[in-house]
Amino acid sequence: MTRRTVAAISLAYDGLVGVLLLAGRPLLVQLFQVPPPQPPIHADLNGVFLLSVALGYLIPYREPDSSAGRGYLWVMGPFLKGLGAVTFLLDYAFRHSPASFLIFAASDGTLALLTWWALVSAPRPRAS
Repeated sequence: MTRRTVAAISLAYDGLVGVLLLAGRPLLVQLFQVPPPQPPIHADLNGVFLLSVALGYLIPYREPDSSAGRGYLWVMGPFLKGLGAVTFLLDYAFRHSPASFLIFAASDGTLALLTWWALVSAPRPRAS
């Protein structure tokens, strides 16, 4: 999988979840069978954060071989999504969050691994 492909998938994923947190919260509450967040600003800020992360993926999408593109993928992929997956698992194990939240652990973990693979398996461009 190429870095550009991973960036496109991650952009779509984070963008979709961000939009759902901001505009589709009733659907998420129903799907995950959880109460609405209180105060709602927590979900609003998470939605804004995810939209910002999604827009940032335009950097590696447009410039997958640049140091900026690779750097963004390292920070937002293996680091952010990897730690996010671990956090969801720990929250489920110790604070008993809903099992439905494990879908985020699986999707974030998968994207973290795909991003890591795209970064380490593709040859690093040479400086000219």
